[in-house]
Amino acid sequence: MSRYILRRLLLMIPTLIGIMLLNFIIVQAAPGGPIDQMMARFEGMDAMSSTRLDAGGGDVVVRDESRGARGVDPRFIEQLEQQFGFDKPAHIRFLGMMRDYATFDFGNSFFRDRPVIELMIERLPVSISLGLWTTLLVYLISIPLGIRKALHHGSRFDVWTSGLVIVGYAIPGFLFAILLIVLFAGGSYWDLFPLRGLTSPDFHELSTWGKIKDYFWHITLPVVAMTVGSFATLTMLTKNSFLDEIHKQYVLTARAKGASDRRTLYGHVFRNAMLIIIAGMPGALITIFFTGSLLIEVIFSLEGLGLLGFEAVMQRDYPVIFGTLFLYTLIGLILKLVSDLTYVWVDPRIDFETRES
Repeated sequence: MSRYILRRLLLMIPTLIGIMLLNFIIVQAAPGGPIDQMMARFEGMDAMSSTRLDAGGGDVVVRDESRGARGVDPRFIEQLEQQFGFDKPAHIRFLGMMRDYATFDFGNSFFRDRPVIELMIERLPVSISLGLWTTLLVYLISIPLGIRKALHHGSRFDVWTSGLVIVGYAIPGFLFAILLIVLFAGGSYWDLFPLRGLTSPDFHELSTWGKIKDYFWHITLPVVAMTVGSFATLTMLTKNSFLDEIHKQYVLTARAKGASDRRTLYGHVFRNAMLIIIAGMPGALITIFFTGSLLIEVIFSLEGLGLLGFEAVMQRDYPVIFGTLFLYTLIGLILKLVSDLTYVWVDPRIDFETRES
């Protein structure tokens, strides 16, 4: 197993480089780069320097002879290209970027004038808070509910819960978040929960118990919105996986030998049925931690990694874009390896090293 783990770790290097290279080519080919964004900002500032004066019912436009009227100095554009590193060929920039990323040096943001790693660390607690509590609730709800639905397949309980699962699957998480705001955050009915932020302004002045209550008070609605949008798929996956295993021959044989239903379920069926759920765990974690929280962070004004990446794409802030992409990809590859190791832990009969050889 140690040789298998070592091969997988070594395989992460070309995989990570390939993903970064593909996205680097796509981003470089996209119109409206950082220089264009900077020029647009200067044009906006020049437009604000123009004033309109009302003179007898007519508008008199007064403009100052600014950079927008005279045109941008080419030397200024050259300075921006040198500052952003665009005076170098693309392959040199990519190799330099990957060399720096190997030591987790993500550089400075183009438009925030701060190191990217500081921005990530600043936003990371919000994404971790949302992701951990959402993942915990999703699995605590979905797995027991899916098992019970499989054991009572076709019953009234199964039918009613399937209806709830379908409704939860059909309603997007961001739409459910808006509904929660309308109902419980002072929209039109009750004002029970705060509308924005992860903590109150006076959080640091509260007692330990007060901080705990304040934290959960703020995070309740975002976590509920993300949980509703995530538990439906896992519930049905769990049910179908257990339902498929329950009707296999080895279960009938175990029951014929006198094994109790509980021992058959947790001694034989559970181990086999959980394999497909474990296989999908890395993708589920990435979705919940990062991509799934983007709109929730926007709606509840939560400064997390998802919102940071989205803002970077809109601003063409390349260091932030590639820094967050590098982090997401690395975490995804590590979680995939953890998933395979968990396979072996759940079912020792699986041997990836023998299968690869």
